[in-house]
Amino acid sequence: MFQFDPSKRILDHESHDQFDGVNPSITDSSTFAFRSPETMEELFDHEIEGCFLYSRHWNPTNKHLATGLAALEDTESAQVTASGMGAISCALLQLCQQGDQILASRTIYGGTYALLKNFLPRFGITTRFVDITDVDVVARALNDNVKVIFCESIANPLLHVADIKTLRELADRVGAKLVVDNTFSPLVITPVHLGAHVVIHSLTKFINGHSDCVAGAVCGTDEFVHQLTDINMGAGMLLGPVLDSFRSASILKNLHTLHIRMQKHSANAAFLADKLNALGLPTHYPGLKEHPQHELMKAQMNEDFGFGGILTLDAGDHISANRLMLLMQQRKVGFLAVSLGYFRTLFSAPGSSTSSEIPKDEQAEMGLSGGLVRMSVGLDQNIEETYDVLVGCLRDVGIVR
Repeated sequence: MFQFDPSKRILDHESHDQFDGVNPSITDSSTFAFRSPETMEELFDHEIEGCFLYSRHWNPTNKHLATGLAALEDTESAQVTASGMGAISCALLQLCQQGDQILASRTIYGGTYALLKNFLPRFGITTRFVDITDVDVVARALNDNVKVIFCESIANPLLHVADIKTLRELADRVGAKLVVDNTFSPLVITPVHLGAHVVIHSLTKFINGHSDCVAGAVCGTDEFVHQLTDINMGAGMLLGPVLDSFRSASILKNLHTLHIRMQKHSANAAFLADKLNALGLPTHYPGLKEHPQHELMKAQMNEDFGFGGILTLDAGDHISANRLMLLMQQRKVGFLAVSLGYFRTLFSAPGSSTSSEIPKDEQAEMGLSGGLVRMSVGLDQNIEETYDVLVGCLRDVGIVR
C-alpha cells in the first residue's frame, strides 16, 4: 500500500498571502486590465505566471482551485472545468484527432460511454470497448492507432478496479496515453503514482461533497495543461468549459475537508458491505475479500482512506430494486437520486438511470443486471441504525428473510 498523504499536501497548499483573508478572494471579473500593451501582447503569445487575460482562459480563483487539485493528485498542474464530462471531452479531444482510436473500459459511466460510442465518431475518433480487468484482452486490442487507454480507477457502477500500473505498461507499447477517471476514489487511489498520464475528476461528486454544483478537473503535467489552455489549439480554452468563480471558491473550501469525509464514507460503506455480504446478499465492494480485485485494490490504495464510499447490491430484478429504493427513501435511509458523494446516502438503479445510455445487451454482457442498486453511502454517525432500517426494507420487499 502507498503511504502518500495527499490530505497533507492539500492542507499545506497556500492559497493566500500575508494580510489576505484565510480564504482567497473570489474574482468577480470576466476580463483583466493590463499595465501596458506590451504585457497584453506577450500574454497572447505565452502564459505569464500571475498574469490573467480573460476568465475563459484563467482567473485567480480557478487557478487556486486547480493548484489544490494538482496537490490532491500529486500532478504538476490541473485545469478546472464546468463539469466532469467537460473535463473528459477536453482531455480526449486534446489527445486525439481524426483517425485515432481510444481503447476504453466497457464498464464506465453512461455519459462517458455515450460520448465515446455516439459522439466522438462524428470527428473520426473511434472507441473499442474491452474488459479492462483482463490485461490479455487489452494487450490484444492494442494497435498503432490507439492514442488513449481510458478507464475509471473504480468503475461505475460495477466497482471493477483497474490495474493502472499494468495499463500504463501496455499504453507505452504503442505510445498511447493512459487517462484515468478517479471520480469514485479521490484520496483513496493516486493514479499518477501508478502510471496514469492524465487524471480526470467530476468535482460534482466526493470532492465537492454537497451536491450543490457541477464541475470537473483535468490533472496532469504542466505541458499537457498548457496544451489544454493554449489560446490557439487548446480544447480547454476553445471549447469554453469555464467554471464559475463563485463555485470554484466553494469547491476549494470543501476540498480541505475531503480527507475527513472520505474516511467516514469509506468506513460506513465497509460496514454496510460486510453486513450485507454476511446476509448472503450479492454485494459488490472492493473492501470485501470476495471482490475479484480486492488484492489489487489493497496494493494500489492509500490505506488511510479505506476502500471508497460506493457499494452495490443486487435486488434480483428491476421491480424489486425499485420497491426497495422507494422504501429506503420513505424510511429515510437516504434519497433516490443519481450522483454520489453527498453527505446523505444516495441510491439508484444504474441499468435504468446512470448507465441507461449503454444498450441492454451490452449491460448484460458486462454483468449489469436490472436489479443492481448503487449506493453512495453517506456520513451517517450511527451507521448501525442505518443498517437496521435497510435490513427492514430488504425484508419487507422479500429480498432477505
